[in-house]
Amino acid sequence: MSDKKTANTQVKQVEQYFSAKPSSQDVRRTLRVNLRGHEVEVEASNGVFSGHRLDLGTSVLLRQAPQPPAGGVMLDLGCGWGPIALALGLESPQADIWAVDVNERALELTQANAARLNIAGRIHAVKTDQVPQDLRFDLIWSNPPIRVGKSELHSLLMTWLPRLNIGGRAYLVVQKNLGGDSLIAWLAQELGDEYEVRKYASSKGYRVIEVSR
Repeated sequence: MSDKKTANTQVKQVEQYFSAKPSSQDVRRTLRVNLRGHEVEVEASNGVFSGHRLDLGTSVLLRQAPQPPAGGVMLDLGCGWGPIALALGLESPQADIWAVDVNERALELTQANAARLNIAGRIHAVKTDQVPQDLRFDLIWSNPPIRVGKSELHSLLMTWLPRLNIGGRAYLVVQKNLGGDSLIAWLAQELGDEYEVRKYASSKGYRVIEVSR
């Protein structure tokens, strides 16, 4: 495949998983994945983020993030087919978990996968405008959509990180070569003295960023 065709294919894939209604055919496939030590089978499809495997960045976050509390209100920001929300559901049996995405197919897959794992009652897979405006979070885990562009990414993070409860924490995974270190400095400046932002872990070219309030 030529460089031009490769670039066009990548752009098309990005447009689809950032789209509310992906244009690609919905071809479901079963994946066997490890979610923080839980070997499970899930469904993925075309037109959603990392629809053929567990994304490396997500895998790094799931391995490196500290043990979540048993309960609380939690958020998976940019859920895709649901690996982060599912891992939280399996690890935190008393938690109320919100999984948000712009992609309707991704939300459908997340809810279907939660049902497969018998945790559907505690996972709400919804669009951002369906999250109650007064809801605050004890924990946020996210593999944020870096490729939406810096301005949109910054807007997204500054919409949701200020919704952490006092004492709450967020863990974000970002590739080092896509601005992981500079994002730490930017978040620290924008969030202000009420928050602490630091590099929590590094693995396979990724940074795990901790934001605590």
